[in-house]
Amino acid sequence: MAKFKWQFYLKDNPLTQDDTDDCVAEVNIRDTMRNEDIAQQVIDEGSEIKYDTLVYIFGQRDRIVFDCLKNGQSVINRYYQLLPRIVGPFASNDAAFDAKKHRLMIDMILSSYAHKELDLVVVESLGPKQQTAFISIVTDTLTDKTDGTITPSDDIRVEGSRLRVAGDAAGVGVFFVPEGGGAPVPVTRKLTTNDPKQLLVRVPALPDGKYTLRIVTQYSNSVQLLKEPRTLEYKKLLVVGNAGGSDRPEIE
Repeated sequence: MAKFKWQFYLKDNPLTQDDTDDCVAEVNIRDTMRNEDIAQQVIDEGSEIKYDTLVYIFGQRDRIVFDCLKNGQSVINRYYQLLPRIVGPFASNDAAFDAKKHRLMIDMILSSYAHKELDLVVVESLGPKQQTAFISIVTDTLTDKTDGTITPSDDIRVEGSRLRVAGDAAGVGVFFVPEGGGAPVPVTRKLTTNDPKQLLVRVPALPDGKYTLRIVTQYSNSVQLLKEPRTLEYKKLLVVGNAGGSDRPEIE
């Protein structure tokens, strides 16, 4: 059995509307590893460095690396190089930066060593993506950002598949689950949009922190509802305000 495996779904290619048959692959993300998880794995492999020390060092490195990128520097290691980039067209060679047209981004370029390592990965198709329910992206409608930041008492647009909130079973609804425990905060306002592929959700008056978006529904593609509710969770933590300067970066 292969040690490294990527499983993927196939979904319609949105860039080729004239071709209704071609598809693109979407890797099935099995789990999200954060600094705490990586530190524990280092411990499990026999490191004598304390867990808390590792988490602290990882967090410091994250901050320093991103400070370098914010300063216009590139960062390189054995596996990849990170480079700052500005996205968006400029009308002329003396045009000014316009925050409405241009975005600051970070590019990652894999090293030759990383490409050799990827040759060790085997792939397995899980079939068409449209057969599953999922949350693909969340957009803050006030800022139009998709980086995970959201605005309390304003709307987010949730896109994906089989999202419609339906059914009378206990627990059906939309919730924001605080990181680290705590009772899920329900969305009490009626959904402005409640379609299979898109929800428009009013964010409750949440305190600063990080939250997991959870959707519980009995919706299915057929007329009959599911007997048991289905629970969907967005893989990226949503952030309200200053979330306490956590060491854990939000990476897709």
